[in-house]
Amino acid sequence: MTSTSANASIPPVLAEVVRSGFVEGHHRGSLVVLAEDGTIEFTAGNVTAPVFPRSSNKPMQAAALLRAGLDLSGERLALAAASHSGEPFHLDLVRKMLAEYGLTEADLQTPPDLPLDPVEAEAYLAGGRVRERITMNCSGKHTAMLAACAQNGWDPVGYLDPAHPLQRLIHSEVEAASGETVDTVGTDGCGAPLMAISLVGLARAFRSYVLAEPGTPQRRVADAMRAYPEYVAGTRRPDTWLMREVPGALSKMGAEAVQAVALANGRALAFKIDDGSARAMGPVLARGLELLGLDAGTTPVLARIADAPLLGGGERVGAVRAAF
Repeated sequence: MTSTSANASIPPVLAEVVRSGFVEGHHRGSLVVLAEDGTIEFTAGNVTAPVFPRSSNKPMQAAALLRAGLDLSGERLALAAASHSGEPFHLDLVRKMLAEYGLTEADLQTPPDLPLDPVEAEAYLAGGRVRERITMNCSGKHTAMLAACAQNGWDPVGYLDPAHPLQRLIHSEVEAASGETVDTVGTDGCGAPLMAISLVGLARAFRSYVLAEPGTPQRRVADAMRAYPEYVAGTRRPDTWLMREVPGALSKMGAEAVQAVALANGRALAFKIDDGSARAMGPVLARGLELLGLDAGTTPVLARIADAPLLGGGERVGAVRAAF
C-alpha cells in the first residue's frame, strides 16, 4: 500500500490523453500562476522545488550577454535568446553573426544536430545534408556567447565552463531575475551550464523582464523577443504564435516540457510536465493562459495552441486535453 506521504509527492494530472472517448493516459506536472502584483495566485503540484528550466533560461542568458557589453538588438538579440527551428532565415542570420565577429561554424561547441522543426528536418535530410553544429537550435545563443568572449578578450575555447567569466555572469543574472540562489548547476543539451531554479522563480523572472524599465538589459531582451518572435522559435511554433498574437506577451519553452510566459500587465506562469512530454504542453499552456485572464472567445490563438490531436488510421480520434 502506498503511504499518504508518498502520495503527497506525486504531481497532479495536468493533462489527460483521450482516445475514442476513453482516457488512456495522463501527464502529471506542476504549474504556478502569478497575479499582477507578483503574488502567487494559483498552484498545482510543487512549484518551489528547483527544476532545470532548460531553454526557458535563455532570456536571462541573453540579458547577461548585454551586461557583458555585447551590443545586440532586433533579430540578432531575439536569436541570442532562441531555440530556433532551423529554418533558412535562422541559419542565414547565425552565419552573418559569426562573420560579423570573425567567427566560423567550427568555433561553435553546440553538438551537431538536425533542425528542431520536423518539417525543416525532413527537408534537410531529403537534401542529402547531415547533422551540423549550426543547425542545432541553440546555435544563435552560442554565437552570441562567442561574440561576447571576443569583445571582452575572454577565452573562447572554454566559454561553456561554469567557471568562465561569461558563465559566472549568467549565473548572477539568473539569481537576480528569479530572486533565488542557484545551488545546482547542470549541463544543458547544447553543452552550456544550466542553472536550476523553482517554477515560482522562473515565473518571477519573466514577470521582471516585461516590467523592467525601457533600455535595461532585461527589457531589451523582452522587447526583441516580442518584436521578432519568429527568430525566437519559428514559423510553426506556439511561442511565435503567442507573442505575435497577444500584444506584450513574452513566451519561451524549454526542453523536458518546461514553459514560462509573462503578459504585459505582469501576470505570469511557469510549468513543467513531469514526464517531459511535449505533446501535453499546448493544452496545458492554453489552460494556463486562461488562468492568466485570456479568453478563448476573444483570443483565437488559445484554441490553436491547445489543439493536440490523437490519430487513428490517419484520422482524428481524440486529443490530449488539459485536466485542471
